[in-house]
Amino acid sequence: MLLITFYLFGFGVNLVLFLTRVLQQDNADAANNVSKWTGTVYIFSLVGAFLSDSYWGRYKTCAIFQVIFVIGLALLSLSTYLFLVKPTGCGNEALECKTHSSVEIGLFYLSTYLVALGNGGYQPNIATFGADQYDEEDPKEGHQKVAFFSYFYLALNLGSLFSNTILGYFEDEGMWALGFWASTGSAFLALVLFLVGTPRYRHFKPSGNPLARFCQVVVAATKKWRAGMPESGDDLYEVEGKECVISGGRKIFHTQGFKFLDRAAIITSKDLALQDDGRQNPWRLCTITQVEEVKCILRLLPIWLCTILYSVIFTQMASLFVEQGAAMKTTIGDFKIPPASMSSFDILSVAAFIFIYRRVLDPLVCRLKSIKSKGLTELQRMGVGLIIAIMAMVSAGIVEIYRLKSAAKDCLNCEGSSTLSIFWQIPQYVFIGASEVFMYVGQLEFFNGQAPDGLKSFGSALFMTSISLGNFVSSLLVSMVTKISTKDNMPGWIPGNLDRGHLDRFFFLLAALTTVDFLVYIACARLYKYIKMEGRDSNRGVIDHEKLEDFQV
Repeated sequence: MLLITFYLFGFGVNLVLFLTRVLQQDNADAANNVSKWTGTVYIFSLVGAFLSDSYWGRYKTCAIFQVIFVIGLALLSLSTYLFLVKPTGCGNEALECKTHSSVEIGLFYLSTYLVALGNGGYQPNIATFGADQYDEEDPKEGHQKVAFFSYFYLALNLGSLFSNTILGYFEDEGMWALGFWASTGSAFLALVLFLVGTPRYRHFKPSGNPLARFCQVVVAATKKWRAGMPESGDDLYEVEGKECVISGGRKIFHTQGFKFLDRAAIITSKDLALQDDGRQNPWRLCTITQVEEVKCILRLLPIWLCTILYSVIFTQMASLFVEQGAAMKTTIGDFKIPPASMSSFDILSVAAFIFIYRRVLDPLVCRLKSIKSKGLTELQRMGVGLIIAIMAMVSAGIVEIYRLKSAAKDCLNCEGSSTLSIFWQIPQYVFIGASEVFMYVGQLEFFNGQAPDGLKSFGSALFMTSISLGNFVSSLLVSMVTKISTKDNMPGWIPGNLDRGHLDRFFFLLAALTTVDFLVYIACARLYKYIKMEGRDSNRGVIDHEKLEDFQV
């Protein structure tokens, strides 16, 4: 995992500089393209989750998409070395690269989006696959599983620390090909290490196509829209015993809400006749568990929608924060600080706040609430993450105000003339890192824990797609703001020369939008009903011993 993220962050964080310096795009277009690429990485997580939950299983899906990831990365490194960084060493602030043909640019985008496919399909499954290695029915392993997501997210960030510092420095100096080849080697090594651990993993069989189950519930409920509703959920259909209609899953208790869907589990005289003939039709009669599976996903959607705007803030680290840093004083003596390397403070903040939360805040909340309490719930932590994200945008806006004043004082017509040190960006990166610990780790636990057994990878994919849509929304906002603010010979809020713009207003706009989003989130969180399942099905966790043996982890 550390090696996989070595490439993703190493390229992703510096992508905005690659687009502006090597492909010669302006700041707004580069920020939009970074948002679209990052969004595509996470939208492909739905593809990986579907294949994992339905057909391939998590282990096979992880292996296949890692191979695609390595192939795309190798193609990117080769195309950069042969075509894009010409003359050699271009892409820094001093030496401009030559103009590229449409074929060369097309090859670049083909390789980057192949990387997006490989990494996107891999990411939601590796989180769930890691959680599979812990038996939640075992007290010791159940506690370890709770901590797993925090340390998983910490591993994601630590894996990018080297790429954001040493690798980022080489790329900032124009050694793009060297950085990409180093990333290719690390990704290949990560694939080898993943495969070497194969005999020790716990492997779970896929549960079948969830789309078919969803459609069966909707169709069955529609067919019975005139049927009278029973007084209680006890009269609805469910298979007897511990066996669940969803392979390898646990039964889900009936809940109130979305009563229309309950009609799919109403037993009519025609259903009884079909059962007597041994011809039960799943498009007419569904179990309570199958109906509740659909309800679970519908309940998750409002929470999921409220997390999208947070991802709009998060994506600014890879785009506008970097551009803002590039317009500040980036030198200490003769040493030049790569603007993208400032995200290292975000990584250090994540590491620090994971420790603070798990070792200080969580035990403190447990003592304040009750002895048996587990501290802040996932929904509460996500709310705290939104509040800290607002503080990050306010901090970035204030820094930009002082940067503009510094630039205007020193040189009205000079690009990047501000004497304000880039280290003034540290608070906004620290706030972002702290918010990630509460929001993103909380999301990982929440969506994985609240997703039914047959849709665990889909639960992780919801976390990834919220990041994806956040990037697309960010791109849309930048485009809208640029179009609206650029008129009457005004350069707009985000021009090529930031000294003539008002990036601070964009940051304050994000803070205002996130405040509104936070209020909506509170309402959705208060109405949310947690999923309730029976004890672990005896069939769940069965390993395919014909292929692999189960070793104790």
